Amino acid sequence: MLVPGTALVLLMTMGAALALEEPGSAEEDEASGRGGYPAYAGFYRQPYGPLAESQRLKLREDARKMFYFGYENYMKFAFPADELNPIDCSGRGPDWDNPSNININDVLGNYSLTLIDALDTLAVMGNTSEFQRAVQLVVETVSFDQDATVQVFEATIRVMGSLLSAHMLMTEPKQLLGELAPPGYNGELLQMAHELAMRLMPAFHDSPSNIPYPRVNLRHGVPVDCAKETCTAGAGSLLVEFGVLSRLIGNPAFEWAARRAVQTLVHLRCNDTGLLGNVVNLQSEEWVGKQSGLGAGLDSFYEYLIKAYVLFGKTEDLAMFESVYHSVRKHLRKGKNGFDLFKIRMQIRPIGGIQNVNCPAWRSRQECNAGQGEPPLYVNVHMCNGRIANTWVDSLQAFFPGLQVLVGDIEEAICLHAFYYAIWRRYDSLPERYNWRLHAPDVSFYPLRPELVESTYLLYQATHNPFYLHVGRDILQSLERHARTHCGYATLHHVVEKTQEDRMESFFLSETCKYLFLLFDEHHPLHLSSGDYIFTTEGHIIPVSSSLRRKAWQGDWSTGWKPSRWPSDTSSNASCERVAADRHHALPLQPVYMRQLKAMVGLL
Repeated sequence: MLVPGTALVLLMTMGAALALEEPGSAEEDEASGRGGYPAYAGFYRQPYGPLAESQRLKLREDARKMFYFGYENYMKFAFPADELNPIDCSGRGPDWDNPSNININDVLGNYSLTLIDALDTLAVMGNTSEFQRAVQLVVETVSFDQDATVQVFEATIRVMGSLLSAHMLMTEPKQLLGELAPPGYNGELLQMAHELAMRLMPAFHDSPSNIPYPRVNLRHGVPVDCAKETCTAGAGSLLVEFGVLSRLIGNPAFEWAARRAVQTLVHLRCNDTGLLGNVVNLQSEEWVGKQSGLGAGLDSFYEYLIKAYVLFGKTEDLAMFESVYHSVRKHLRKGKNGFDLFKIRMQIRPIGGIQNVNCPAWRSRQECNAGQGEPPLYVNVHMCNGRIANTWVDSLQAFFPGLQVLVGDIEEAICLHAFYYAIWRRYDSLPERYNWRLHAPDVSFYPLRPELVESTYLLYQATHNPFYLHVGRDILQSLERHARTHCGYATLHHVVEKTQEDRMESFFLSETCKYLFLLFDEHHPLHLSSGDYIFTTEGHIIPVSSSLRRKAWQGDWSTGWKPSRWPSDTSSNASCERVAADRHHALPLQPVYMRQLKAMVGLL
């Protein structure tokens, strides 16, 4: 499934693409007989042909300006606070007056979060002088000795991950982004990452099981009233950062703690389906939330299984990922109605009197870009019976096409990405939850999340199809139209009304702007390297280094993990073959399937 030793599967080289034209009617498209790839772009009523070099460079500079507008206003109006209030032009820190306000306090720890989170974006932009200044500011002004209760997951991916990334980019021999270290740098960011990890470790040490508590107070440890329930992603997505730290400092304790949590969660999967739930009681090790899906509560758990394998080379991580991925493909991938109608109707046929129904026509397509049937859609299901749990998807699920690129499942990634892009085209943003049965948002805000941009960037790197440059342009222009304020970019409080909320989360600079910039920077040093790096779930760059493949300690704590029973068929459509060159000359998804997606999101 995965090409060992590579962090990104680049499947296609750029070819001379032909301009895409407006189509005629649907009947004309289907009757054209041009191999299913006519010169068609009418799904979105605009052409998606190659961009001129001048256009691409302008978009790259627009993405750069977007980043600096947010970053410079944060430094002007908010630093050393954690976040920028882009409407009020002020800083935001923890809600000291309301400790129960976890929407704020889980993330903000009074440690200049946005500056730390943006470090490697400055390096990606090629601004060495500002990167060095930011590193010095972090070293001189940030303290983790705070009476603040934060979420272990958020502190790990946003703060520890960024410190480790910046440290490795400065010190690794490969010098992916050039010579970055300020004069006299002596590993201070690594020391800070170590200190933060020590302050987070009570979440593991005080837990009655291998599953960590979701929150710690940075000064006092686990609060006495801390919840005994945690989401799967929160507890099981710490292995990359904790593992990198362990291998850089030669102390196995951090990787060991994170790895035991992952193994415990995998062992708690439902025997019938191989799926995980989304909320677990860390004391009883029983599932409290039995919804299984790709979005909130589970998303980065899948991501870190495979990325841990890429970084550390442990086959145990690959075995866990392949087994879980197979279960996801088998039980979550349904037709647009949220279930496989073929199977349902076969079950009720003896009593339903529907023998004349052509069942295969109702079945979700086995392949994304060929055959007949419903458009594939990954839905939320009950973890033990695979039955539909609800009729919404959330915006975090838009990360999954990028994960499928990493494992070579390109056709599937193309299909799922097109669904989320269709939602974006309808609202100029992604609602936090979208109800695909009602064709309307269930939760209407959009906090400038990066997941669709990330998948767009990775699909472009894999296919070099100009379609994805146009997608990136749409996203960039939508953000400028609806999110820009006097001093930053604001959360959209309502994606239909386009009202704003006074918050600019740190991931807007660390991920959204970074992926947009890289999408349009064809000749960026990262793209000219050997590809030996990964992006963490917060978008931080970690070089795939021999130093991470070696352990500075004796022994191993591998369980030699194997699933209790391997699925009879773990194969998928994943392929590391280059996609045919003529795929550069048309939309990545066939027109008839584009129209299906249009109907799914209420654009017809």
